[in-house]
This record gives sequence, C-alpha cells and structure tokens, in this order.
Amino acid sequence: MEGGVDLQQMFRELTGYEKKRVDLRIDGMPASPMQIVQAHVVREETGYMRDYILNDKGDIKELWFDSINSNR
Repeated sequence: MEGGVDLQQMFRELTGYEKKRVDLRIDGMPASPMQIVQAHVVREETGYMRDYILNDKGDIKELWFDSINSNR
C-alpha cells in the first residue's frame, strides 16, 4: 500500500470496523487500527492478506490480516 492518502483511508475503514465491534487482528494477535496501519508502513517487504470472518447473519465479526512473504 502506497501513499499517505491510502493509509489514511485504511485507518478510517478500520476505525469504522472497530466502532462496529469487529475484532481486528494481525497475524492472530488483537490489534488496533493504528497498529495495523503501522505494520503496513514498517513491513514494506511483507504483504497482508485480509481474512473476513462472518457471523451467522453474514455480518463481519472479525477481520484478520495475515502476513504473506512477497519474496517467493
């Protein structure tokens, strides 16, 4: 992800999920929107795959970011 605008947009998106009580995690650990955005900034060589976990009604209840190595 490149650019401050993209990161600001991502932060707003994740904050919205957090307000809806969606459990946010990065590599299996609970994380705040800021921690997730910072991980994207710091780990430029690593990408993250989103994993949406839904409840019985089909609403997002968890959003996980799992690191993937782009050097394969």
